[in-house]
Amino acid sequence: MLIGEYKHTLDKKKRVAVPARFRKELGKKIILTRGFDKCLFIYPLKEWSKLSEKLETLPIGKSDTRNLNRFMFSGAVPTDIDSLGRIVIPDFLKDFAGLKTKVVMVGVHGRAEVWDEKTWNAYKGGISKKADDVAEKLGDLGVF
Repeated sequence: MLIGEYKHTLDKKKRVAVPARFRKELGKKIILTRGFDKCLFIYPLKEWSKLSEKLETLPIGKSDTRNLNRFMFSGAVPTDIDSLGRIVIPDFLKDFAGLKTKVVMVGVHGRAEVWDEKTWNAYKGGISKKADDVAEKLGDLGVF
C-alpha cells in the first residue's frame, strides 16, 4: 500500500526521485498519467491494468465515459524507474500539473500522486477544512 507524503526536487532534466518506500510497491515499470485536481498519477502496472479494465466496461455511448477514457489514456506514458530511483516526467505532463522545482509525492493506496508543492499545500489546506464534513457524509454510507 502506498501511503505518506514526501518532498522532492524536480531537476533540470525533469527527473524526480521516487520515495524508496514507494519503489517496492510500484516495481520498476510504471504508468504515469494525468490525474485529477492538477496532479499526476503513478500506477504500478497491476493497478493500471485493473483501472483499464474498469474503464473499458463503461458504455462508449456516454460522452463522460469517452471524455474520461481520452483524458486518462492519451496522457498515459509507460516509464521505468531508473537505477537511482528516479523517473523522467515528460514536458506535457509537467506542464499539465504545473510542476516547478519543488514537488510532493503522495501515496494514495494503490497509486502515487505527483504535485507541485504549492498546489499540494493549497489543496491540503482546503481539504483539511472539509475533512469533518466529508467524514460525516461517508459515515452515512457506513465507511466510518
